[in-house]
Amino acid sequence: MAAEAQQTPMMAQYRRIKGELPRDALLLFRLGDFYEMFFEDAQAGAQILNLALTARNGVPM
Repeated sequence: MAAEAQQTPMMAQYRRIKGELPRDALLLFRLGDFYEMFFEDAQAGAQILNLALTARNGVPM
């Protein structure tokens, strides 16, 4: 729970929106000119779309 309290506003928004979607939906989150996937979506999306999986501060992107 401590990690939840330290989320950035953007990550809190991502988690809120993700929580409103069906569990099997992938959320592509627009950041400027790019679309990003995070956490489990990033891992699944990297495999499905044959993209490189990266991470920042331990968060898969």
